[in-house]
Amino acid sequence: MHVFLLGKSFDFPDPEFADSHGLLAIGGDLRPERLLVAYKKGIFPWYGENEPILWWSPDPRLVLYPEELITTKRLERTIRQGKFIITIDKAFRDVITSCAQVRIESGEGTWLNMDLINSFCELYNQGYAHSVEAWNKKGELVGGLYGMAIGSIFFGESMFFKERDASKVAFVTMVRKLKPLGLKLIDCQVPTRHLMSFGARLIPRRQFLSMLRLRIKDPDVFKTFKENKKSHKKLVSICNH
Repeated sequence: MHVFLLGKSFDFPDPEFADSHGLLAIGGDLRPERLLVAYKKGIFPWYGENEPILWWSPDPRLVLYPEELITTKRLERTIRQGKFIITIDKAFRDVITSCAQVRIESGEGTWLNMDLINSFCELYNQGYAHSVEAWNKKGELVGGLYGMAIGSIFFGESMFFKERDASKVAFVTMVRKLKPLGLKLIDCQVPTRHLMSFGARLIPRRQFLSMLRLRIKDPDVFKTFKENKKSHKKLVSICNH
């Protein structure tokens, strides 16, 4: 397999041309328009510091079907206790920068540079990118996650926590609130023990791409959420059904 070199055009090669590791292309830029085209085709950027932009479409693909969500008894107990207040799209820039900062502070490094952060913030302004926040009783942002949503698919990007279980409660609450409104699939991209503990599983790339082409035509699940009159209230994290 060959790795494609991207130019100024926003066109991407067919994801089926990705190499055995899932690497499809290199180069290009991180403008919002390019990112939107990429996600609609099942492609995402992922690279290290001081590396060129790398574009991926792995096979198999890690996904979570909302109806297959798994939680532990301990996490359910934390949810019932109402330790965190969960909101959606209240502090997008704070969430994405926190995701980057936590990784930097842990010495992991991050692909979340300012170009990517600014592009995702623009996609948030356009209604494509979204954040889920976990606040403690003092009103402090202590966890959350962000990603892209197109149609009835949520493309999860990253999460962070400063208090135990904060990001987990945010994730579970999001899934349970959006599932009855039409959420069909959460793209988790590549395997991690953390996501697989929630019930995420690997499926063939071809199956993922087939579902992607179908589901991006669905009504925007986050728009449906925001249009629901009841959803204008804060999401107190006691939803356990």
